[in-house]
Amino acid sequence: MTKYSAFNVLLQGLRGQQGWTPAWRSPEPKRRYDVVIIGGGGHGLATAYYLAKVHGIRNIAVLERGWLGGGNTGRNTTVIRSNYYYPASARLYDLSLKLYEGLSRELNYNVMFSQRGIVILCHSRHDMEGAERWVGAMQLNGVDAEMISTDDVKRRIPALDTSRDARFPVWGGFMQKRAGTARHDAVAWGYARAADALGVDIIQNCEVRGFRKTETGRVTGVETNFGVIEADKVAMAVAGHSSMVAEMAGFALPVTSYALQAFVSEPLKPALDTVMLSLATGLYVSQSDKGGLVFGGGLDHYPSYAQRGNSPTIREVAGALAEQMPSVGRVRLARHWAGIVDIVQDSSPILGETPVPGLYINCGWGTGGFKAIPAGGYLLAHHLATGHAHEIAEPFGLNRFFTGALIDEAAASGIAH
Repeated sequence: MTKYSAFNVLLQGLRGQQGWTPAWRSPEPKRRYDVVIIGGGGHGLATAYYLAKVHGIRNIAVLERGWLGGGNTGRNTTVIRSNYYYPASARLYDLSLKLYEGLSRELNYNVMFSQRGIVILCHSRHDMEGAERWVGAMQLNGVDAEMISTDDVKRRIPALDTSRDARFPVWGGFMQKRAGTARHDAVAWGYARAADALGVDIIQNCEVRGFRKTETGRVTGVETNFGVIEADKVAMAVAGHSSMVAEMAGFALPVTSYALQAFVSEPLKPALDTVMLSLATGLYVSQSDKGGLVFGGGLDHYPSYAQRGNSPTIREVAGALAEQMPSVGRVRLARHWAGIVDIVQDSSPILGETPVPGLYINCGWGTGGFKAIPAGGYLLAHHLATGHAHEIAEPFGLNRFFTGALIDEAAASGIAH
């Protein structure tokens, strides 16, 4: 693997760009691995990387039905934040944010993490009271947050309508300055490249069609279009398709899959240098490095596996943007799409063991999967390598649905559902 550096960029430019090596291999799968990871998105690739880097387990296969970055990792709005309310969530998401802060150097790959901050808008006295509690909880949990006034909001987001007769009046809000955005496919490619360099086999166009088990029910491998691949342990990180893969393995998940739409406008000159989220409409918007406004809103109103949008949600989300930022009302959409998100009843992820021995799971990130990629991979890798949950991951086990110790983050998740 060629190391990326300013010197190498200059050298390869002089050589006509002929000296670069492939970012990762395309190997044939071996018959047996120590660990097989189903899902070549951000969480699956991060799990493989941390297993190899931190725990020294390198006989790993990552099986991806399509291509790297072609699933939810490439179908999101790239926002990274840790402004969660409950202590368990704050520890998890702030671990992810801290890992993101050093990720480009860690992977020797520019993931384009821009800590431009996020502004949460409040539209009523009740919103402000709730925000003050939210900020207080974040500060008690050791996460940065501060209340801001309407004037502060206007200075940061000049295009926002903060007038007295605005359809959604702005009473103020709060901000997390360490939040920001990253390049979604760069995160997947960076983890893939780094994992491959450590010996991980990444098998694309490899569909898992079933599981191999012993008479006692322990998973010993997977059945694929490449044949049977055996493994000591199997992990699944397949986002919105988690319930389908779990059903193949013989157990049910408390997960419902919905389409979550996202949009990008035609390129504009720099107009928005932060991430904005409105509590009144669920609208969230930022501006990409290419100039497009990247925005989204609530989930579609019915369960679906369709990676496309529908007209009512398009109208609601685009209408909210035009209403709250009138100057962009006539800006044209360049494209829109949908990802399949796995929504859990308490809006919190599921990490760790499953009822099937030898099978582990990473799912339920429907309201925050991209922002949690480093932490999700790091924590699942710890469980796979050591046989027990990391203390940060322990509250997010599947057993919480039997004990009743739920972590109800519906409000702080930022997605209306």
